[in-house]
Amino acid sequence: MLTFLDPLRDLSFLSVAARLLLALLCGGAIGIERSLKRRAAGFRTHILICLGAAMTTLTSQYLYLSLHMYTDIARLGAQVVAGIGFIGAGTIIVTRHRRVKGLTTAAGLWTSAIIGLCCGAGYYEGAVLATVFILLAELLFSRLEFRIMNNARLVSLRLEYEDADALGRAIEYFRDCDLKIDQMEIGKEGDMPLASMILEVHRKASLQDVIQDLLQIDGILGVKTT
Repeated sequence: MLTFLDPLRDLSFLSVAARLLLALLCGGAIGIERSLKRRAAGFRTHILICLGAAMTTLTSQYLYLSLHMYTDIARLGAQVVAGIGFIGAGTIIVTRHRRVKGLTTAAGLWTSAIIGLCCGAGYYEGAVLATVFILLAELLFSRLEFRIMNNARLVSLRLEYEDADALGRAIEYFRDCDLKIDQMEIGKEGDMPLASMILEVHRKASLQDVIQDLLQIDGILGVKTT
């Protein structure tokens, strides 16, 4: 632990101000990254959650240290950890193509709340380190994940086609190119038949070439990766 921060670990006006300021900065740093990616829960949302969690811990300490109410000071913080799940769940949506979106934002809200608890408790080192690591995960590791997934052998495809014969020709193309279909679901979007599938693409095949070849098949109206 950093000893020069010890005066800010006591419950004083300066300490409270420092903790809330750190919660504002940490929550804002995480939230601005979400805002730049045009997510619903962004800059202000993360700040409010982080500040609220910090105030929860500060209130618990105030009740115990200043008002001498001998109760479990961790109880309010535990309710934050559980209760933030309701806000996080509101950011998670399932699209009509059965894609799940918002998980990263929900996780960011949850970790912002935990960082707020750290700030409120005076655990400055943990709050700053956690914020740095979260930003690394969201800014740098996301690029690494994109590169890995871009080279992945399993690809999710969504085919729009006219009739069953067109889908049959697409499946025959996969067979001829030695491309394996792991899963496939057939449905409709309005009057448009569509097939969602997970395709195993071998290393010699280019995904872009596969998409272009599919679009050349008679009756295939659209191909999208999901």
